[in-house]
Amino acid sequence: MSSFDTVTTLILSRLASFLPFFEVIPEIFSNLYLYIPLLTMGLMSREYSSGSIKLLFSSPVTNSQIILGKYISVLIYNLVLILPLFLIGIFCSIFIKNPDLGLLFTGILGIYLLICAYGAIGLFMSSITSYQVVAAMGTLAVLAALNYVGDIGQDYAFVRDITYWLSISGRAYEFIGGMICSEDLLYFLLIIVFFLTLSVLRLRAGRSKISYAKTWGTYGVVVVVALLIGYVSTLPSMKLYYDATATGRNTLTQVSQDIMNKLDGKLKITSYVNLLDDNYGIGLPSQLKSDRERFERYIRFKPDLEMDYVYYYDEANSQLDFRLEGCKTIEERAKKMANILDLDLKMFLTPDEIKERIDLASEGNRFIRVVERENGQKSILRLFDDTEKHPSETEISAAFKRFVVKSPKVAFLVGHDMRNIHKTGDRDYNRFAENQYFRHSLLTQGFDVVTLDLAKDDMPEDIDIVVISEVKTPFIEVEQERLNKYIARGGNLFILGDARRQDIMNPIVEQFGVTFMPGTLIEIKENDSPSLIIGHITKDAAERFKPYTRPYEFGYTVTMPDATGLSFDVSKGYNVMPIIVTDSLSWNELQTTDFLDDIPQYNPETGEKQGVIPTVLALDRKVGDKEQRIVIAGDADCVSNGEMSKSRNGYASTNFTIVTGTFKWLSYDEYPLDTERPNPKDNEVYISRDARKLVRYGWYGIMPVVLAAIGITILARRKRR
Repeated sequence: MSSFDTVTTLILSRLASFLPFFEVIPEIFSNLYLYIPLLTMGLMSREYSSGSIKLLFSSPVTNSQIILGKYISVLIYNLVLILPLFLIGIFCSIFIKNPDLGLLFTGILGIYLLICAYGAIGLFMSSITSYQVVAAMGTLAVLAALNYVGDIGQDYAFVRDITYWLSISGRAYEFIGGMICSEDLLYFLLIIVFFLTLSVLRLRAGRSKISYAKTWGTYGVVVVVALLIGYVSTLPSMKLYYDATATGRNTLTQVSQDIMNKLDGKLKITSYVNLLDDNYGIGLPSQLKSDRERFERYIRFKPDLEMDYVYYYDEANSQLDFRLEGCKTIEERAKKMANILDLDLKMFLTPDEIKERIDLASEGNRFIRVVERENGQKSILRLFDDTEKHPSETEISAAFKRFVVKSPKVAFLVGHDMRNIHKTGDRDYNRFAENQYFRHSLLTQGFDVVTLDLAKDDMPEDIDIVVISEVKTPFIEVEQERLNKYIARGGNLFILGDARRQDIMNPIVEQFGVTFMPGTLIEIKENDSPSLIIGHITKDAAERFKPYTRPYEFGYTVTMPDATGLSFDVSKGYNVMPIIVTDSLSWNELQTTDFLDDIPQYNPETGEKQGVIPTVLALDRKVGDKEQRIVIAGDADCVSNGEMSKSRNGYASTNFTIVTGTFKWLSYDEYPLDTERPNPKDNEVYISRDARKLVRYGWYGIMPVVLAAIGITILARRKRR
């Protein structure tokens, strides 16, 4: 089992499968809601129908004692119901390495609270009728109402908050995930206490002569008190949390917590929702509660975080045109879309009105969120063009960190036909540099990205990293002079060469003791071009640079077409570490140039060198009080738009790790943020494959028989008495 797997999580996913209510899922708990009405329908109804209620009324017990006695029996029975889950927990603690018992038993707690809430509802329904079938049907009706009430009135702010809180659907999910939130815990306790109180009041009304006004007044007070406590429990400042998981997966990582602790003053997130954009549904009024949950972990540490929504319509590059055929103007399209969604068009700002507030043209009028601090600082959160779509903790925290720390500024040199960060061609660098909708681009990870022409402008003092990519013509004197000044002051660099550019680029890197080897690196493969190098991460790089650790452990490679090798001399005063290297059978080909039709042959007599050859190097040295860091790569294509978006059959490549690892090191670990959690430790089962069948038979066959035998024995002994 890989280190990404967690045995306890897999088990919890099985426990969670019976939720939410009324879903048809083939699990042993999928029909649990049916058993509770059958269990509770006779608790009080049988007393009424048999007449034994009179004996209870004449006995020296109070109404509360009668109800609590009945409910305690339900609690005990529910414990018996979940007994197999406790047995699973014991089994896990014995046969799983370092089991995440906090996650497991928190999930069991959520299930227990859920069925106990069901029991309290069933007890109340049983107390209002003498017909057991009516009590059972009434319980089912109330359970159904509590499950579906959350979908009612979600388009209206006041109604939304009430119905969303009343809903029992999904309340146990937080527990199943290993998180105990005071809001959910109080919800279950309130439901239980609320229906038990109603049961006591119903019993009192049948036992004593009380006016209808007083009876219904008491009911009203109970309802108001329950709703008031429920409302207070939903306030962000009143919520308490306990993350029971071993890896803290429900809580922000420490780096994100540190950022949030530095954000004094109010924080506001304004979402701009375009009716004509593909992602309009995310911010619709009916989805606001779900949308807010995406930031729940941040609200936990910033309770005063405010979320606002601005609705408008304007041109957008969307897939909605097929639904809006026949509409010639923007207004007509917006009106038709509003009619389809049953929304009032008046709630949406017109194109002119939204432009008066904010210009979203540069964003393509797509769904964005503007994060604004009380002091006026702003940052942007975008949706990404991938399957996950929404920003993760890494991107959200990076946007927040811009408010408390200066973002590293990366300057891409231009001219000399270097790679262009504004173009989307295969050889260019837009994707990793400044693509707004690529999750891992420097821009979305917290860097400030600019271009710089050294022939026209001097190097600004605020530049932290300079990128030089495949220079095709030599630098002029003023460019080289300005670059040398930057290097002399200890500036960091990322230099990318390429085959056939050695003569031009060697003068740039020779001052670091590095040389681009002549020729093109060759690696003979059966189905691919010999000039395609499959680079391997070195063990030293995996140990020193965290972004390379997991890719190294899982054997990921880096694809490098038409690369040149690197040789280095440490006498120049730099510490040098190879990051990516070739295999031992590679060599620098000096004769063959047509790798499509010709088959290159290793010929050491021509000066070709075979062996493990570095293709990416990391260099550092001390310049005053600063550590200067430089990364040099022998291939400029490995991080290009084309190569990073390409899938090569047979290779598990991780080219973007070069970008992540390089810029994290060059920015002194400021960005990208390290929000990675430790590997789960419960990744090994102490059971052989042959024994797993026996375990399955034990759980599916022997355990039910044992439980049935115990039940029959108890029933038989009761009958004898």
